[in-house]
Amino acid sequence: MIAGAHVIIYSKDPESDRAFFRDVLKFPAVDAGHGWLIFALPAAEAAFHPSEKNDLHELYFMCDDLKSTMESLKRKKVKCGSVKEERWGSLTTILLPGGGKVGLYQPKHPTAIGR
Repeated sequence: MIAGAHVIIYSKDPESDRAFFRDVLKFPAVDAGHGWLIFALPAAEAAFHPSEKNDLHELYFMCDDLKSTMESLKRKKVKCGSVKEERWGSLTTILLPGGGKVGLYQPKHPTAIGR
């Protein structure tokens, strides 16, 4: 039986992004050896969207209040993108120290977490 999921985020500066997940987002981690951190993530869900290509994947963190979450991140010197209102949620991006981005959104749809 499947017991979990392992997400991989590719980065030009993985050390900085690991420090960000550890020190700013405060995600607990284990050291898999040689400083290679593997992080526990919040509860997750998966969705399948139509695409002309396979093997395209995105990571979005969810929050209950986007505005207050963005304000909290700003106090930690984290830059977020502009907020976009979609039918399914209010969303922004979090700029990672390594130059990449991950999504952050407040869903307007029912979520599967805790069901």
